Amino acid sequence: MTQRILVVDDDKSIVKVLTAYLEQSGYQVLTAYDGEMALYILRRERPDLVILDLMMPRRDGYEVTNLVRNDKSLSTTPIIMLTARVEDSDKIVGLELGADDYITKPFNAREVVARVKSLLRRVQLDQSPSAVPHVLVSGHLKLDLDQHTLLVDSAPIELTRTEFNLLEAFLSNPGYTLTRDDLLEKAVGYAYEGLGRALDTHIRNLRRKIEPDPDNPTYIQTVYGVGYRLAEESK
Repeated sequence: MTQRILVVDDDKSIVKVLTAYLEQSGYQVLTAYDGEMALYILRRERPDLVILDLMMPRRDGYEVTNLVRNDKSLSTTPIIMLTARVEDSDKIVGLELGADDYITKPFNAREVVARVKSLLRRVQLDQSPSAVPHVLVSGHLKLDLDQHTLLVDSAPIELTRTEFNLLEAFLSNPGYTLTRDDLLEKAVGYAYEGLGRALDTHIRNLRRKIEPDPDNPTYIQTVYGVGYRLAEESK
């Protein structure tokens, strides 16, 4: 079945270019030019992925992302955020709200298509059933890979897709230092220079959700100059 991508941008020339490249790659493309129209199409059509501009009329990308992540029927929809603003704070806010990835304008349309393919591959892997139930446990953490759920001290904790993938990588490799590139490959499917700040933001968000004291982490330890690891004593 053809996967459907919703492209949202108030710049119609950008929508036209992305539509052409995505259709050439075999996707069906839906389009919207403001946040209100995007939400209407999301609720009616349920696309497989959204490419979402940050600065738009009638609800900006931040607000749309926040509404999507808080709507149970839409919350798992993958979101790639487009932004002409290069400040790290703008990207970090988008990731904290639940965007799966971001691309800075001006962009290479082929790279956008590659990111779309990578993110959709991740979604398919996340949804693939395992042959046997698979649960990873460390200390007070219990990650169910089949149900895609996390319990911390028996309480359910909501994770974004990227946070879930990161925690799975840590729990699968206790005591082993994972480089930043290792973690980016496992979490988003690729690594390239410039994504380091995004990784740090995801790690910070994950610590807030699982650590008794996020400022003094028990589980996810920083290995300065290398990456991160799950503390062995947490097994």
